[in-house]
Amino acid sequence: MRDVGTLLEALPYIRDFHGKTVVIKYGGAAMTDDSLREEFARDVVLLKYVGMNPVVVHGGGPDITRYMERLGMKVEFVDGLRVSDQATVEVAKMVLVGKQNKDIVLRLGRHGQPAVGLCGDDGMLFTVKKQLGADARDIGFVGEIERVDVDVLNHIAQDYIPVVASVGADREGNSYNVNADTAAAAVAAALRAYKVIFLTDVEGWLADPGDPGSLIRQGTAEEVQRALPEVGGGMRPKLEACVQSLGGGVRNAYIVDGRRPHSLLLELFTDQGSGTKLWP
Repeated sequence: MRDVGTLLEALPYIRDFHGKTVVIKYGGAAMTDDSLREEFARDVVLLKYVGMNPVVVHGGGPDITRYMERLGMKVEFVDGLRVSDQATVEVAKMVLVGKQNKDIVLRLGRHGQPAVGLCGDDGMLFTVKKQLGADARDIGFVGEIERVDVDVLNHIAQDYIPVVASVGADREGNSYNVNADTAAAAVAAALRAYKVIFLTDVEGWLADPGDPGSLIRQGTAEEVQRALPEVGGGMRPKLEACVQSLGGGVRNAYIVDGRRPHSLLLELFTDQGSGTKLWP
């Protein structure tokens, strides 16, 4: 965003988005590269400065995997969801709440915008129930969010940027690992967010996962649902999360390449965008 033309292009978007809530799912490679982490923090602070209300929901999958491997623990995924026994949940909470969440909060503060770090356990922000995998397979302590306490988020968002780690607890107080994509979708729907953006490690939704040139730039929730049976891996929960958020009243959902510098701003404030845009 270096020239005047780009700034002028952004003006109508800044006007339209003023006062609107945007939920950003942050994870993947964008969290493992220090320069990208710093750029992400600056970009989110800019959203706050131009009058938007950003809410960050984050995972930390690569870091969780790295710590599990270091501890000699088995790493297993089913349809993009991490199989989670109690030990896995403990590692996930250690990484997400104790490490990643605080790093994001500190970086946002360093760029002039105070933030508050939360996890789904805090104030029962997330109430979850056990989630099953495909064909009713038991994948352990993986939680599906039943309720989001929006009062907590709305209160914090008046003066701070909420940064939410994707873990939660059931009504009996048992901790669960929650997929960050589905957590972001639940938060966006509960807040009736204007937009939800999923940062990922590919250009967007690809018709052919092996071909970066097969980017699907736009589509509807119905088109996504028709395509889902053929989608696997980590893209499946992202597309399911898009459908969930759009069905919950969110105006647009985006899947954007978090490895690309400033992809968040490019998607929101330029005509071309930078990934896949979906609507109901």
